[in-house]
This record gives sequence, C-alpha cells and structure tokens, in this order.
Amino acid sequence: MLTSLSRPDGNITGATFMATELGPKRLGLLKELVPRAARYALLVDPNAPQTSITEESRAAALSAGLEIEVFGASDSREIDAAFADLAKKGADALIVASSALFTSRRVQIVTLAATHRIPAIYYDRMSAEIGGLMSYGARITDTMRQAGNYVGRVLKGERPSDLPVVQAATFEFVLNLQTAKALGLTVPPTLLALADEVIE
Repeated sequence: MLTSLSRPDGNITGATFMATELGPKRLGLLKELVPRAARYALLVDPNAPQTSITEESRAAALSAGLEIEVFGASDSREIDAAFADLAKKGADALIVASSALFTSRRVQIVTLAATHRIPAIYYDRMSAEIGGLMSYGARITDTMRQAGNYVGRVLKGERPSDLPVVQAATFEFVLNLQTAKALGLTVPPTLLALADEVIE
C-alpha cells in the first residue's frame, strides 16, 4: 500500500484513476438526471481496495438529504443477488463503484440495471457504450498512456520510488440517450451540455 502519491515507497509507482474521489460527482450527475430519486444504492466490491468510496458517497448523500444504501458483491452470483435486493428495497437510482470484477462483469451489470429499470451511473465509458445510462470517470486512454510512459522510464533505469504516482487529470462524462428514453427519463439541457459524448 502506498503511503504517499508523490513519494511512493519501495518498488511501486503507477497511475490512479481517482475512482474513489469521484463518488460524490457521480451522485450529483445522477441526481440531476433523476431528480425524483430519494433512495440511492451503491454497488461495491468488498474485495476492491477503495474503502473510502462508501464514506464519501454517504457524506455526499447526507448533505443532499438523500438516502444511500451499500450493496456488496464479490462474484457473479452476488451481483445478481445485490440487484434483486436493491430492487426489492425500492432503490430509485444506482451508483456502480469501480472494481476489476465489475469491469469483467460489465455486461451482466448493465443488463441487470436495464432489467430492473434502475437508472445507474458507471465509472467507465464502455458501460455507457454498451447500454448503461451514463458514466463519469477518468479518460482511460490518457491514464494508460501515462502509465506506459512510466514503464519506459523504469526500463531505462529510473527507480519506481522516484516517480510520483500519476493522478488522472482528464475526466469524461458519457450519456446514453437511448437508455434514458427506454427508462422514460427526460434529459435536461444542462446535463446534455455537460456531456463529453452523447450516444443517440
């Protein structure tokens, strides 16, 4: 585990997608699109190393006067069960936290959100591209390019501990209008203007 992004310890460095810090922003975007929503669900992978996303999302929901309940899933069956549970409990909207599991089960999660007719925001643009309602997160190609640059520098002899962890600087908001229409949602012009890409 890193103790400092600017001075990583030992033989570790790399790039961060700022996934944890973006929870409140995703909540705000979802609230703007679904203003009637009062009960939010947050889907997390208990095995993912991002424990603070729960606290930050809860704090953001509390300050906006909203309820938020956390649902954990660490495999495919638990993802199915989490969706059944959040639907049973009447969640109005869903925030999907980032994890390697959720990336590998992207199609399952987007399909379940559509089946249960729950508006959801994701951390990666590919989820919106395959039918998810919207996504907000780091521009993956930029961050991967920066990580590739570090690989080259390390191969040329630089020590990883001398290379500060690169933090994502470019973020993108992708909105799928087809999915919004299927869910019966009217997208406000202000949200359309914010989108970096609109899928029609």
